[in-house]
Amino acid sequence: MTDAVRRVASGGPWEDALGYSRAVQLPNGLVLVSGCTSVVDGVIDAGTPYEQTVNAFQAAFDALKKLGLGREHVVRTRMYVTHARDVEEVGRAHKELFDDVRPAASMLIVSGFIDPSLVVEVEVEAYAAPAGGAA
Repeated sequence: MTDAVRRVASGGPWEDALGYSRAVQLPNGLVLVSGCTSVVDGVIDAGTPYEQTVNAFQAAFDALKKLGLGREHVVRTRMYVTHARDVEEVGRAHKELFDDVRPAASMLIVSGFIDPSLVVEVEVEAYAAPAGGAA
């Protein structure tokens, strides 16, 4: 086991501007993935709430992959949506992605995001025991 904190970037448009990492892996095996939105190849993909949710979680999965983890390691999700009318579509995407994983989850209604075309943002926490045993 290493005592180093690992950080990964996605190259997203706001990481350098705002000074954060896409994901941070702690020595105990916990991985925290920053809020992800529907940005594909550096461009906002303002599709339906369902499509935005899938894109946002894909960004989180991409960050986890860089740290050697997958969807099956996700233990908590948070979904922030701008309209209650989108809860069903966002929830449908979450169920399709996580029905067999069943992480702890929260969905909250918020007033808006950094770009008004975005209607959902997601956060992910994942865990994998460090090499050499459980933390």
